[in-house]
Amino acid sequence: MSIRVKPGTKVSLKNYDPDNTGQFSSEEEVAEHLEELRREMGRYQRLLYAENKRALLVVLQGIDASGKDGTIRHVMTGLNPQGVNVVSFKVPSEEERDHDFLWRVHKVVPRYGDIAIFNRSHYEDVLVVRVHDLVPRKVWKRRYKQINEFERILTDNNVVLLKFFLHVSPDEQKKRLEERLRDPTRCWKFSLKDVEERRCWDEYQKAYEVALTECGTKRAPWHVVPANKKWYRNLVVAETIVATLRDMDMKYPPPSCDVTNVVIE
Repeated sequence: MSIRVKPGTKVSLKNYDPDNTGQFSSEEEVAEHLEELRREMGRYQRLLYAENKRALLVVLQGIDASGKDGTIRHVMTGLNPQGVNVVSFKVPSEEERDHDFLWRVHKVVPRYGDIAIFNRSHYEDVLVVRVHDLVPRKVWKRRYKQINEFERILTDNNVVLLKFFLHVSPDEQKKRLEERLRDPTRCWKFSLKDVEERRCWDEYQKAYEVALTECGTKRAPWHVVPANKKWYRNLVVAETIVATLRDMDMKYPPPSCDVTNVVIE
């Protein structure tokens, strides 16, 4: 399944196979199980909302075409949208640039009982910022520690944090970008920036390795997800989310009043 990065481990992505599909060889093998995981996720979401003591924050990171949108679409489809907030972090606005880099992130952390899914996240400020030299090195170097402190604040205050790095190969990214170009229903998503960013593949791999190394903690670990096969990526993320919700050992609260003798006429 996913590979949970052990805190203190120096990560080298060449040691992780993006083609890995575990014990499975086809989408058909896992389809029924994935559907049951979606249903189970929905049941736990209702319990999370009823208990109203904790929140779940799911962070999805990965290079262009690694499958962040697809993961949200195929894994989270069984959730009640009333209790889910999907946030995409793009280029900071003028207002966001006038605050510290975590300001725009903290204000969209989920409230108790809810789930938030970050499509990209605060990690962009040690990834794209580093690769393109958008701030001085001494600035982004400090951010690893600041991110760890921020995530500690969240977990200390009952926000359960799951961080997924969707790991694809350069050949698979090329294939997906070419498919996007040929598909009129997806071509609108294509940007010349995708091509420009692809030229920085090695720099991004290094930046991710450092982020995975520096910001994988016991309470906010990273999970490396083999993502060349979309169906396996979906299975891995769903399995990890459900296992995390299950381990939270949530309980439905008692009735807010004595219902022993209540009669509905």
